[in-house]
Amino acid sequence: MDFFSFPDDAELKKERAKARLLRASQWWKRKRSSGICHYCGKNFSPKELTMDHVIPLSRGGRSEKFNLVPCCKACNTQKQRMLPTEWDDYMARLRGDKNSV
Repeated sequence: MDFFSFPDDAELKKERAKARLLRASQWWKRKRSSGICHYCGKNFSPKELTMDHVIPLSRGGRSEKFNLVPCCKACNTQKQRMLPTEWDDYMARLRGDKNSV
């Protein structure tokens, strides 16, 4: 039984197109209007925030509102293809948390 499959090129193209439509929507403009990066919590100009898929498209995520968050360019670049738990572990190591795995 296959619980996880990587999307093919056609599916990735479709999801990226959905993300572009959402990026132009009022929903997205309201979402990023706080100017706060979802990951580091720092303040930015709303236009400086990028759209990130919490579960990356390349790892089976979708361009759905529940999976899209505003984040700064630095966090988006560092997160790359990480899943939320992988990113949490990465951030804990950066902070020097003794309980990080």
